[in-house]
Amino acid sequence: MRADHAHGMKLVILGRDGTINRYRDDHVKAPEELDPLPGALEAVARLNHNGWHTVLATNQAGIGRGLLDMASLNAVHLHLNQLLAEKGGRLDAAFFCPHTPEEGCDCRKPLPGLIKQIGERFDVELDAVHMVGASLTDLLTAQNAGCIPHLVLSGPLGVLESHQLQEVLASVPGARVHADLAACAEAIIQEGRRRAAEERGQALPPDTQAGDLN
Repeated sequence: MRADHAHGMKLVILGRDGTINRYRDDHVKAPEELDPLPGALEAVARLNHNGWHTVLATNQAGIGRGLLDMASLNAVHLHLNQLLAEKGGRLDAAFFCPHTPEEGCDCRKPLPGLIKQIGERFDVELDAVHMVGASLTDLLTAQNAGCIPHLVLSGPLGVLESHQLQEVLASVPGARVHADLAACAEAIIQEGRRRAAEERGQALPPDTQAGDLN
């Protein structure tokens, strides 16, 4: 049993489109169609440097529909990891559902099957796992799997008026909202530091200003 296993591995599950790269209506079918959002790759690296493992969880119905094949999807994710490596970050794994909605699988988000696979693979309790996405589907997936739900406004929901956004969020109590992945990563890191300090019975680390607690 590893020393860090007492509290489980620190894990953040990330949606892909609208969270890490710009959302495309027509699917990302090839590496050159993957357009990273500003600051997103750096945010993953920052999480990694602070001890967080990051895993991708994405619906890829384009495979079931014949719009792209496994080799193309693997090429896209290889490219993403190469871009991350340039920033000093990495994804531990990319989990995806290849099915169309009509196939009735249990791994297509918002069903929790894909997230449960990740929990089993990494031997983590899902209630301590942060899940970040850009859609209501991602929030519902986190809720259904028992993860901590985070919404980033760097995808399609970013254009909503405030009252429209509140309507979306009403179905996922406790969801946390961030401008983008960089802001979300910072919040997760700071909360992790506070938790670790509390568990050690210490005050906050010296680089955290008291004002950050508001």
